[in-house]
Formats: sequence, structure tokens, C-alpha cells
Amino acid sequence: MPTVETLRGPVDVDELGQTLMHEHVFVVSTEHLDNYGRGAWWDEEFRVADAITKLAAVAAKGVRTIVDPTVWGLGRYLPRVQRIAEQVPGLHIIAATGIYAFEELPHQYEHRGPGLAFDLPDPMIDDFVRDLTVGIADTGVKAAFLKCVVEAKGLTPGVERICRAVAQAHVRTGAPITVHTNAFTQSGLIALDLFAKEGVNLEKVVVGHAGDSNDLDYLMRLADTGAILGMDRFGLDLYNPTAQRVATIAALCRRGYADRMVLSHDTACFMDYFGGAWDEARPALAPNWRYDHIHDDVLAALLDSGVTDDQIEQMLVFNPKRYFS
Repeated sequence: MPTVETLRGPVDVDELGQTLMHEHVFVVSTEHLDNYGRGAWWDEEFRVADAITKLAAVAAKGVRTIVDPTVWGLGRYLPRVQRIAEQVPGLHIIAATGIYAFEELPHQYEHRGPGLAFDLPDPMIDDFVRDLTVGIADTGVKAAFLKCVVEAKGLTPGVERICRAVAQAHVRTGAPITVHTNAFTQSGLIALDLFAKEGVNLEKVVVGHAGDSNDLDYLMRLADTGAILGMDRFGLDLYNPTAQRVATIAALCRRGYADRMVLSHDTACFMDYFGGAWDEARPALAPNWRYDHIHDDVLAALLDSGVTDDQIEQMLVFNPKRYFS
């Protein structure tokens, strides 16, 4: 039986159960927190306890796994999330490696690599592979997938190098990829074209945030490559209201694409994008942007739209299992 790495160690893919394929536990910049948060808006023990409560609640709804694509650029700090995972035994949390950058490469890599000031093999690839095969820092936790970004500005030099490093880490290890994309500029097509040229198995790629689009032609072009559509921002109505997301998924299911979609919210227990005001900002800006929106509201709407129980299970259980197998 294939296994997948989680924060509590490897588990059989059959144990993943209902899986939300794109959720964060925390999005907190370490530099922001260390310089401006501590003693002001950040209380470590409160935030850990709050996360335990929120994740235990979604586990009680039937979710067995959340896939957390928090990488460099989003504040990945696993010791904090490990504490939480240990206290929510009914929920698996899967960690990622990669870099979240819209335009520029982190300075820590810009002078090291083929043809650069320090001419050597790209150290990003080795760092990603180490996270996948040895473990992240000294946590003992191995990443189980890779994350990168192709946003509205497309393949800037920095973004292209990150994406190629992610692709080569996939080729070396077989680890699947999730790529953040901009549905309005249809950057998913650019990402998949690059990955195909790098030898990536596109059936192991989730096109993140594809669900922000209701353009069926664009979504089918992505899915016809073998890639998986990330219908993963439920509750972020400012990008695409829930009713339209549901209608798009139902239309794709009628066309036979239930085996090419996964579901999620892309929310978090806490994000520092509003300083310490997350608890006030999220309900005000996006009241349904929470871990339980799919189970409380979306699944019933999908059924009312003609999506079958089997198709829902395909998207919540079997597609994630295949992705990690």
C-alpha cells in the first residue's frame, strides 16, 4: 500500500479519507511576527489553542486530511503546526516544500546556480529534495508535495527558475506539485506547458485556484492535459461567488471531469495579512471563508445541482488518494 508523509509520520493513502486539498494552518511571516507581532497582536498559546479548536471542529465534520501548501514566502514553521497536529489525532496534516513568489527569486538563491557568480547545480532543487526525502529542518517531518506560483505576470525570470526547480525535484522524487495560478490571466496553461517541457507527469499536478474561473473551455483545456483542477477557494466570494463555483463544478461533472477536480477553501486558522485583526477581518470580508463551508453548505448545493454522491466522493477522497499514490 502506498504511503504519504504527514506531520505525524507516514500513513497509508487509504487512511487519508475526505481531504481538503488546499488549506493553511497559519500564514504568518516570521519577520513580521518577530519584529512587530510579539507583544502586540501575537499570542502563541492562544493561537495554538485556537487552531486546535478549529481543526478539531472540521475533523468532526468528517474531514480526515488537510493538505497545507505553506512554504517559504508564506511563513512555514513546522514546530508550531506539529504541536497542533499532536492534539488533533483525528486529522492528518500534509506539509509542502517549494517557494511562494510572484515575481522575484529570494536573494538567498539569486547568486548560486548554473552560470551564476557561484556556478554550481541549482541549490533550490537540492533543498526541495532534502525536504522531501530527509525532512524539513530538524523537525523529522518530510514534505509530501511541491508548491510554486505562476501569477498574473507569468514566467518572470525568478518565477521561471523556481518552477523549473520544482519540476526537477518532482522528476527526481516523483512528489506531486501544486501550482498557485491566476485564473483571470489563465496562467495555469503557462505553468502546465513549462512542466510538460521539464518532464513532469501532469497527472501529478494540481492547478491551484482554477476554481476562480467559470470559463469551461479554459478549465477543460487544463483538465485535458491530465492535470487536476484545484476548486479550492470556496468562501472567497470576492474572486468567485459560491453559487457560481458550484455551477461550474456541476457543469464539469456533467462533462465527465469529476476525476479531475479537488475541493478546498484556501483559508487558515490565522493569517497576518491584517496584522492581528484576522478574527475581525475574515468574517467582515468573507464570512464563509472557513474550513467547514464545504461540508456545511457546498456539498448540499452540489447535490442540488445534479452532482452525485459518487462524484463528491471522487473529488474529496479518490482524487487526493490518487494524487499522493
